[in-house]
Amino acid sequence: MGEIIFKKDNWKLGIAIGLFAPILSLVGYYFLRFSAFSFAEYLEALRQNKPLLTGITIPCLFLNVALFTLYINTRKDKTAKGIFSVTLVYAVISLIIKFWG
Repeated sequence: MGEIIFKKDNWKLGIAIGLFAPILSLVGYYFLRFSAFSFAEYLEALRQNKPLLTGITIPCLFLNVALFTLYINTRKDKTAKGIFSVTLVYAVISLIIKFWG
């Protein structure tokens, strides 16, 4: 299954990967740094604490950057464009929350 994902060159696949990877990173970050709390408490802390939310954005988007680099290096440009597009949307939303949220 993993081979199929890395061999496809599809903009929609890039969008899906770009949306899913930061969520996966957010869950991973919870287990690494906040596992003493329940996941619900973690999400509530993110909702109430804007600096924490925007601070976690960078590590969460790092997986998108790594995947973008992987797809660019394997010449899967359409998939890379999808990942990049979603990464920009996440980054802009994070900036909006940081400065006006």
